[in-house]
Amino acid sequence: MKISQKKWSAKNGWESIRLDNFDESQSHLVIVFGSREKLSESELFGEIRSIYPTAQIIINSTSGEIIDIQVNDNSLSMTAIHFDKTDIETHCININKFANSLEAGKALASLFNKKDLSSLLVISDGQLVNGSELVEGLEEVIGNRIPITGGLAGDGDKFEKTLVGLNASPEIGNIVALGFYGDYISISHGCVGGWDPFGPERMITSSKGNVLFELDGQPALDIYKKYLGDYAKDLPGSGLLFPLSVRIRQNEEPVVRTILAVNENDKSVTFAGNVPEGCVGRLMKANFDRIIEGASSAAEFSSKINEKPELAILISCVGRKLVLNQRIEEEIEAVRDIFGKNTAITGFYSYGEISPISGFERCELHNQTMTITTYSERSDENETAK
Repeated sequence: MKISQKKWSAKNGWESIRLDNFDESQSHLVIVFGSREKLSESELFGEIRSIYPTAQIIINSTSGEIIDIQVNDNSLSMTAIHFDKTDIETHCININKFANSLEAGKALASLFNKKDLSSLLVISDGQLVNGSELVEGLEEVIGNRIPITGGLAGDGDKFEKTLVGLNASPEIGNIVALGFYGDYISISHGCVGGWDPFGPERMITSSKGNVLFELDGQPALDIYKKYLGDYAKDLPGSGLLFPLSVRIRQNEEPVVRTILAVNENDKSVTFAGNVPEGCVGRLMKANFDRIIEGASSAAEFSSKINEKPELAILISCVGRKLVLNQRIEEEIEAVRDIFGKNTAITGFYSYGEISPISGFERCELHNQTMTITTYSERSDENETAK
């Protein structure tokens, strides 16, 4: 695997961050993370295609772009990859052609050849797609033994519209998946939040999809207001500081859900992922140091398989970015400390993260979480040495 990385900013234009010794025009895969405004420029895709004439090009909008140990806004982070032995396959669908996100997930997964499939990386529209249902549909077809990672595109802190594209200018509603094939590619993942729970565990007694109506038979919004105190007047915005931990399955780590909206009429709270009835929920609060430690823990978990990976894709939640604020690069630096200086790091801040829970195979949608997927490619030299 050989990698080049470039960053674009309005101040400096294109800058080279990393360039391995290879012909960039022969890259097999290019991943571009950028601001929605920059990605909306009609000439951008053509400019990228001219540099990488035969590559599969994946593009999506973000709530912050990660490259090396930098976190940037209103920029582009571009990573080009040449594989020595690994085959890839890409597909794109649009949510508007399906009845719901579950059916979209099943249709997207069905496009892939399952023979020798090692992993799927999924980048989805972040506004129109129900991430929980998308993951459920993908796993229904792929199964839970093939790791699925990725995330939902972002739009800064505006939450207006997101853009995703494959080999074309990015558009609203797109869902892109990238499949890796063969035994030469080694893939690992890690997923950790770092938020502190508080208050008692409560049963989700009434919900529909991602809308929570009751906890322990009481209106969900009333409970949130009781525990948030002075922060309650700033809902739903202040909800980024107080996500909900939901234990969907017994004997597995809980997932974290971010508040998107509140409804004063029916006292409901809407989250960025599903909150099924019968599950146990618990409020959480921000802890700056533990959030940063969470990023380090995610890197440590993924390094159990890829100790010094060649490439790491970090997808972290916009909520973490807003909470950490000026300290945001500390969570990227914590990952760098684990992987070392030779790992190429890219990624983005998202409206939802897709990854198996650390230690489990089943994939979930997460919020307020740092997810890391790492890649290394075994070379012929490694094979000969054995």
